[in-house]
Amino acid sequence: MARQTKERLSRRDVLFTAGLAAGAVTVGLPLVQAADTPAKEGKLKVIVAGAHPDDPESACGGTMARYADLGHDVVALYLTRGEAGLKGKTHQEAAAIRTAEAEKACEILKAKPLFAGQIDGSTEINAARYEEFRKIVEVEKPDLVFTHWPVDSHRDHRVCSLLVYDAWLQLGRKFALYYFEVDAGAQTQLFHPTHYVDISETEERKRKACYAHTDGPSFYPKYHDLMNRFRGLECGCKFAEAFVHHHRGSHQPLI
Repeated sequence: MARQTKERLSRRDVLFTAGLAAGAVTVGLPLVQAADTPAKEGKLKVIVAGAHPDDPESACGGTMARYADLGHDVVALYLTRGEAGLKGKTHQEAAAIRTAEAEKACEILKAKPLFAGQIDGSTEINAARYEEFRKIVEVEKPDLVFTHWPVDSHRDHRVCSLLVYDAWLQLGRKFALYYFEVDAGAQTQLFHPTHYVDISETEERKRKACYAHTDGPSFYPKYHDLMNRFRGLECGCKFAEAFVHHHRGSHQPLI
């Protein structure tokens, strides 16, 4: 399929659209809705839902920082506390360490950490878990939610994605739903962006947030630095994060 020509805006007002679907052109500015949607005034509530400590910040950290800098409320919603993420540590020990790392990362990004209470490596999807997660999202009343693209090699990532999707459906598709990618195709697969956010001015903070995690120096250069640069090349800036927008929800544009 031929790719549609993309228009580049200034870094301050950037919103890029991949145009992978014929005629799909969306250009938005901060707090300015698409032409057929009324403008939303005041602060936005932005949730970035990831399966583990480091997922929101590695996938979406630059965008999180941009929203926070504009005065919006940003929440990093972690499905687990990374209980299985540190070799040689018990689940309790690993959870304490990785929770502290997530809190430090959120401090760097000016975001609020929130934990959904599932266990790393043993996440579940069932009626009770759907209801539990929906209540968390409902209380937060988000305008935008970002989460994992569901075609992913990691089970916990898939669980997180489906929990968010179900909450979006149950809450009447009232918030904008965007999917993010992780690990440069090693985990997220078949990901074709519809939108880009220029993170050239916030990439350094994203990097610091990722380096707040014990394994940040190993995963960030290998995967996410490459992703940031590649997506930047695609949309004409130095560093970018890429997303897929679910067209059936709110059309609240990205910054």
